[in-house]
Amino acid sequence: MDFQSFLSAISQIADEKGLSQEKVLETVEHALASAYKKEYGKKGQVIKAKINSKGGKIEFWRVRNVVDDTMVYIPEKVEVEGEEPSEQEEVSVKIKDSYRPTEAELNTEESEKEGEETERRVRYNAEKHILIEEVKEIDSKLKAGEELIIPLEAKEDFGRIAAQTAKQVVLQKIREAEKEVVLAEYKSKEGEIVSGIAQRIEGINVYFDIGKSLGVLPKEEQIRGEFYKEGQRLKLYVLRVDTTPKGPIILLSRSYPKLISKLFELEVPEISGGQIEIKSIAREPGSRTKIAVLSNAEGVDPIGAMVGQRGVRVAAVMSELGGEKIDIIEYDEEPTKFIANALSPAKIINVIAEAKNVATVVVPKDQLSLAIGKDGQNVRLAAKLTGWKIDVKSEEQINEKNDDEEELDIDDEEESTAE
Repeated sequence: MDFQSFLSAISQIADEKGLSQEKVLETVEHALASAYKKEYGKKGQVIKAKINSKGGKIEFWRVRNVVDDTMVYIPEKVEVEGEEPSEQEEVSVKIKDSYRPTEAELNTEESEKEGEETERRVRYNAEKHILIEEVKEIDSKLKAGEELIIPLEAKEDFGRIAAQTAKQVVLQKIREAEKEVVLAEYKSKEGEIVSGIAQRIEGINVYFDIGKSLGVLPKEEQIRGEFYKEGQRLKLYVLRVDTTPKGPIILLSRSYPKLISKLFELEVPEISGGQIEIKSIAREPGSRTKIAVLSNAEGVDPIGAMVGQRGVRVAAVMSELGGEKIDIIEYDEEPTKFIANALSPAKIINVIAEAKNVATVVVPKDQLSLAIGKDGQNVRLAAKLTGWKIDVKSEEQINEKNDDEEELDIDDEEESTAE
């Protein structure tokens, strides 16, 4: 084998698949070990291979785990007339020792612990295990739990079946390595925005090409009323990466509230610079969003910075969201002021803070419908934004309530006097 050509091929594969050369080389070594075992080894054996990076020489060795009677159990061989004992299979099974405890022992805590320890042991396999008593004759320094390394004769000739096995191992390991790379890359992008192109629509799910992988936008994460077509480019929020038997699935979102803050981070440099801070967001995707901002620097108007000159910044975010309305309000540490700001654009007369985060907001009669909003949306979003339960009443309603309470007090006084 021309080792330089081999290394060149390894480098080419690594570049194409986006993997490290060490990972690809490790995959080839694993494949060679599998081919060696298929051609020259036995069932149950653990064989490993190593390619010398300098000269290209391939070394093979066999590994046997050093064990004692607390780590494995050796089942009794039961011979049946006319049948040969079957070869020991490389599996872990529940232990059935020849020892049978009494009923009294079974009821004790000690016997239960012994049973648990017994179940943790695995079946002894002569091909992959070696007892500590036997290994002492080979290497007295080895202890239970360590590995006995047995060098094997180097082989270069492999049959067709062994070569096919090696090929399958290489393909499988490279696919697994690619999935691991994608998983690691997009796992680090959770909570970030990616740009994706709609590749296909399957039922209620939309699949986006986001670079090295496909991300899925499920129905529950789509903006209500938004339609998608193949080839459409959108910005998406990486919700999370789930691992499945078929590989990593990257879940995307267009409705998650933090998508708003991430879009503003792209448009407003003051946010990344720390001059402006987004304190909270309340959103009804596709309809309306309220966002509370705070200035951390003197002379910086948080609302003006978010809106931008002639509204260009907020317009860019709204355009990305298909025209979703965005209300930008100023955050305040004082709850009553914050609640008043959150009910913008309605004018507020007074905010009465009560126990258990309940607040009554008084507004002029002509501002009542504006404060509540269509289908109660404005007050609902304000409640989500502030974390307070908000009850909006007109000035007339408050006055009527006060008059009724005064009349009730007078009636109570008259009844008391009469008595």
